[in-house]
Amino acid sequence: MILDSRFLTPRRLLMASVVVALVTITLKTLAWVVTDSVGLLSDAMESLVNLASAIFGLVMVTIAARPADEEHPYGHHKAEYFSSGFEGILIIVAALGIVWTAVHRLLDPQPIEQVGWGLALSVASSALNGLLAWVMFRAAKQHRSIALEADAKHLITDVWTSAGVVVGIALVHFTGWLWLDPVVAIGVALNILKEGFHLMWRSSQGLMDEAVEPEVMATIQQTLDGFASQRDEASIIRFDHVSTRKAGQRRFVDMHMHMPASWSLGRSAAVRASVEQALMSAVPGLRASIQLLPSDVEAHFDDPKDLI
Repeated sequence: MILDSRFLTPRRLLMASVVVALVTITLKTLAWVVTDSVGLLSDAMESLVNLASAIFGLVMVTIAARPADEEHPYGHHKAEYFSSGFEGILIIVAALGIVWTAVHRLLDPQPIEQVGWGLALSVASSALNGLLAWVMFRAAKQHRSIALEADAKHLITDVWTSAGVVVGIALVHFTGWLWLDPVVAIGVALNILKEGFHLMWRSSQGLMDEAVEPEVMATIQQTLDGFASQRDEASIIRFDHVSTRKAGQRRFVDMHMHMPASWSLGRSAAVRASVEQALMSAVPGLRASIQLLPSDVEAHFDDPKDLI
């Protein structure tokens, strides 16, 4: 199945995530009410986090899509990282709340009722989350959206959470071991706690201008190698001080391009324009900034004197 990235935009998918979260909250809450299972309660609590994070992600993606302005000349692309970080925080809070509830139930076990209905409602909600997560993962790669990726990972975590809860409740039903229900809930909490810390780490790296992915860097280098040339073992065109960063869906590369001092400004500018166009064609969403320098001139960065 080929997804139409023009239709399945991050904003539309996050709107769909809000709707699905409302549906799954209803289903999982009903499952908890009919069974009185703390495992299903933990599952419902995570769906509340899904709703809050989807709404916040929708707001951040909308902001990230705004064009550059006087106050934000480089655009608003980093807004998506706030969505990922916020979602990570919500996941951690939900996990701690699940542990607290489960420990109390572990100390005071309670029987589970109407297991069949509870499991059916949980499985139905998981199927919805799994389908949406699959679509969002594919769209996240096409749009290079960390907000979509974060929401998709959270939904997948929710699916695994529900699977664990279903297995736990089934075991409780067939064995009569009431302590299994809160133990499963604690296991679920530890799993989503790990995912929450991972999302916060990804967000922090993006806010600190993390370099582009290795495969993107390889494409950039391959493109530059196609323009670099030599004559009599001397470089005619060469590139150095190549640095990259990523901000949401955007990728940026800065570099120095050395050419013979005898070349006219018009000729040098034309070659630079060709390099910029080739880079942006090779890496969708890339913005290239190239400074022209004569071959015999070197620029130095990170000099300690610059910090004085």
